[in-house]
Amino acid sequence: QVQLVESGGGLSPPGGSLRLSCAASGSIYSINAMGWYRQAPGKQRELVANSISYGPTNYADSVKGRFTISRDNVKNTVYLEMNSLKPEDTAVYYCNGRIRPSYGIREEEYWGQGTQVTVSS
Repeated sequence: QVQLVESGGGLSPPGGSLRLSCAASGSIYSINAMGWYRQAPGKQRELVANSISYGPTNYADSVKGRFTISRDNVKNTVYLEMNSLKPEDTAVYYCNGRIRPSYGIREEEYWGQGTQVTVSS
């Protein structure tokens, strides 16, 4: 069983910074991608950023230049550094992993429990 455990988040004033972390644990053969999605009240869940193993990183247009995704492949952890936060960044942020749990098993998608980010003065 694979688990994604998030930490970080909380309250920030506009223009502030927050850092999210997400560690994958359990039965992991390989990680194909890790990333972050968010869901604001009344809206659909949307991609914020993701990091493809041995491939590109992708960002939503709304966060380009402000957010940075990074990974520690030894720790199976993905980070999201969020700077110049805006009230419209307020949402529940979910970690996402596309992971092969064992050899011979195809990739499966996993989600963290979500962490609240609130940007308000």
